[in-house]
Formats: sequence, structure tokens, C-alpha cells
Amino acid sequence: MFFKQYRYSYLITPISYGIDILIVNVFAYLLPIQFQTPVLFHTYISLGWIVISVRNEFYKVYRYTKVAYLLRLLFRQFVFFFLILYAFIGFFKQPIISRLALAQYFVYVFLVVSIVKFLSYIILSEYRERVKGNLRNVVIIGRNKKTDQLKDVFNEQKQYGYNFLGQFSLQDENFKLEDCFKFIHVNKVDEIYCSVSELNDNEITQFINFADNNLTTLKFIPDNKNIFAKKLKFEYYDYIPILSLRDIPLHGPINSFLKRSFDIIFSMIVILGLLSWLTPLLAILITLESKGPVFFRQTRNGIDNREFYCYKFRSMAPNKDADNYQATKNDMRITRIGKFIRATSIDELPQFYNVFFGTMSVVGPRPHMVKHTNEYSYRVDKYMVRHFVKPGITGLAQVKGYRGEIESQSDIQNRIKLDIFYVENWSMFLDIKIIVQTVINAFKGEAKAY
Repeated sequence: MFFKQYRYSYLITPISYGIDILIVNVFAYLLPIQFQTPVLFHTYISLGWIVISVRNEFYKVYRYTKVAYLLRLLFRQFVFFFLILYAFIGFFKQPIISRLALAQYFVYVFLVVSIVKFLSYIILSEYRERVKGNLRNVVIIGRNKKTDQLKDVFNEQKQYGYNFLGQFSLQDENFKLEDCFKFIHVNKVDEIYCSVSELNDNEITQFINFADNNLTTLKFIPDNKNIFAKKLKFEYYDYIPILSLRDIPLHGPINSFLKRSFDIIFSMIVILGLLSWLTPLLAILITLESKGPVFFRQTRNGIDNREFYCYKFRSMAPNKDADNYQATKNDMRITRIGKFIRATSIDELPQFYNVFFGTMSVVGPRPHMVKHTNEYSYRVDKYMVRHFVKPGITGLAQVKGYRGEIESQSDIQNRIKLDIFYVENWSMFLDIKIIVQTVINAFKGEAKAY
């Protein structure tokens, strides 16, 4: 397994939101529009901008997006913005507002937001082309007219930011899938583009499994073969149709921003409202029973398989096997206070510090010990898919009964199935549902909470 290079491109959309909302509010403050309640208007127009932006997908601009598409986004966005702007007068009964000043405000916002949008688009394109930043390493599998056209796009459209590393033809007598996979592995390829017309079912399956198990994005150049067992994402790269096998909701900048915002707020509430007084109390009880640190720190695998320190309240007597063996029923290593805090899941609460600092999320696939990750990545098919998102304090598998000790192969297989379902079907509603069920389970007690 290899590690993907950490990227910061997910920050582009939240920053763009912030800049545009700032523009919308600054002009409302500077122009003589004569609001009766300025705070009401600023709140209304900010929320209105966010709602219509989400509705119009105004910030979904990709590296291969064309200027014509930007113009359509701007037109659609400001048609709705015009409507909600003038709806404010009648809805909140603001007769003294200057209609002329409001029209002037609309024009200024439209011009400045449009300039900022195009400037950011140009700057990012120039950054990829001239500075060679924000690049994606790509390879093409297959050799035909469509793959040659895609290769030309990668090589000629440098502003897209694709670093073309090679092309493999399955018709080549010397071609071996193992050599192709080794090349992808060694060169840290981010995206694989496969021509469906040159792959048989077995080869397609091998590429899917390799991509899933190595955190690599797999996309298909389609033909008439009937291989589409899932809902695929359809895109165009300079008129070349491309299909993405797996569309992960949390890879979208808006969803990622919403989840991260929720994580920060929720973790701060727990840290300030609960851990601030509970930690000193537990520190006394833990150290009275057995000598050693209050907190237990263990290396685990997180997003993109990066290792991080996961924190817990110490529930065992210090022992050399802590990083090698899971707790089992009637485990002699567990202390009396440890038995209580494990049964109630209180031992997991320090992980809200992990959430606050960004290595974990409140909800997500549970992180495993490094030893177990290395073991299961080979034993369990598609195990690595769970590392496409941040690990969580709780998760879908845990509330469905697959928590704690793994006693059989079916335990880990069912856990991974639920983890993959969560990765592919994330929503804020699903997160809230899991949190509520986790709290209920903590009060009811769980069979494997030991």
C-alpha cells in the first residue's frame, strides 16, 4: 500500500464562499440602501447566497471546466440572486429602501463576484501550467483513437494540471498486469484511465480491486460494453467522455466543509462541556488503581492510510501487548475503572481532541491498529476503501453491532461492507442518525463493550 500526497485543494471552495459572502455584505454596508434593520438584511442575503449557491452548484468548478460553463453558472446564480434580493423588500416590508441603490448594489456585486471567479479560475490554471502545482499523476490503459485523444488533452492542456506518466496497451505481447500495477504503485499514480473496449471482465475486476485497495481513483473511457453495475459519474474532458467508478460524497468540497464545521463545533462542545471537568476526576480514579499515564496513545491508520496518534483514557494496566492484541472478554489487563469506562464508551472521549485537530471525525469508519490494517488489507477485499475518508469515534458498523473484538472472518467482512456503504452514501442526516444511535447504545449497553 502507498500513501497519497496530502492536498489542500479542498480549501478552495470554502475560501471562495468566504470571499463572495464578504463581497455581498461589504457592498450592502457601503452603499446608501437605507435598511431599517441592517443586521436582518446581512443575515438574509448571506443565507440566501449560500442556499442558491448549493442549489445551482455554483462552486463546483473542476480543473477541466470551460469558460462557457462559468458564464452559465454566473448567469444562473445572479438570476436567483436578483429574485431573492428584491423579495426582501416585500417579505420584510421595507418601504424606505432605495430601489435604485439596490439595483446599483446588484450590479456591483455581479461585476466583482464575476471578476473574482474568473481571476481565481485563471490563477489556478496558470499555477498548474507554469508552476506545475496542484498536479494529478495519471496513466492510460489501452491504445485506440479515444485514448490517444485523451493523451493529447493531458499533454496539451497543461492548465488542467494532469501529469501524464505513461500509456499501457493490453494488446502488447509483453504487457503484464503485474508490471502495470507496479508502475502505478512506484510512481504514486493518482488516477487511472481505462479504455473499456480493451478490457475483459476479469481485467476490469482486477483494476477495480487494485484501485480500491490502493486508494487510487479509477475512471473509464466508455464504449458499448455492459459493465456498469453502479451509478457512475459522467464527465467531459475537452469533449472526451469519462466515467468515474466511485463518487465519494465527502470528496466534494461543500460536503467536506460541512462535515468539518460540524466536527469542530461538536468536539468543542464536548471538550469544554464534558472533558473539562471529567478528565481531572477520571485522572484521580485511574492513577489510584494502577500506576501509569491517564491517557493511552496508540498509532492507528487514518485518511489516505496516514498514521496518527489515537487517544483514549487508559483502561488497562500498562502492558507490552497493547499495540498487538485487542481487548477480549474477561481480559486480565483491564482495570476495574477501565471495565466501567469501556462499557460506557467513556474511554473514547479523548478522541474528540483528535476530531478538533483534524485527524478524526465524529462519525466515520473506526481506525484500526497499524498491525491490523497491514493484516486486513491483504485478507479482506476492498478493505482500503474505508481510508478514503477520515476515521470516526463512532461509525455505521459500530451501531449495527460490529464493534470491539473481531472473533471471525465474517466480523471484519461485515464491518468493511458497512464502512464502504458509509463512504459511498454519506450524508449529514446519516451522521446524526449514527450519533443518536451511539448514545442510545451507550445507555443500553452492548455485548462487545468490554
